[in-house]
Amino acid sequence: MSRLDLACEHLPGATVISVGGEIDSTNAARLESFIAASRRGPGEHLVFDLAEVRFMDSAGLRTLLNAYLYAEDHGGGVRLAALQSMPARLVAITRVGDHLPVHATVEDALTAVLAPTEPPYRPVGGDGTSTGAA
Repeated sequence: MSRLDLACEHLPGATVISVGGEIDSTNAARLESFIAASRRGPGEHLVFDLAEVRFMDSAGLRTLLNAYLYAEDHGGGVRLAALQSMPARLVAITRVGDHLPVHATVEDALTAVLAPTEPPYRPVGGDGTSTGAA
């Protein structure tokens, strides 16, 4: 079995799951179990710190995609951070990054998750009421 180091840190608004070693078919189920045990709720935002992941195969990628799909179905999200060259190449080749946002650092990913979204612009009429335009 390939070495897999796992840790999680619960922050306000997100959980950071740090992964180290190799994510492959021999340990993807262990990662999936760890993700499930680390979630505080189904709609939580997860940030995967992959700075210490040297290798990832399709089983590892599938595990991350499953986490993404589960979070999206429940109003949350998943972001990947600090991808090394081999895992980054796998994400690029498979175009997973088109769906799963990838950030250079954990801090960048957390900023993206925790940044308040701007409400839609609604012009206000002279009487202080909304004009209804969006």
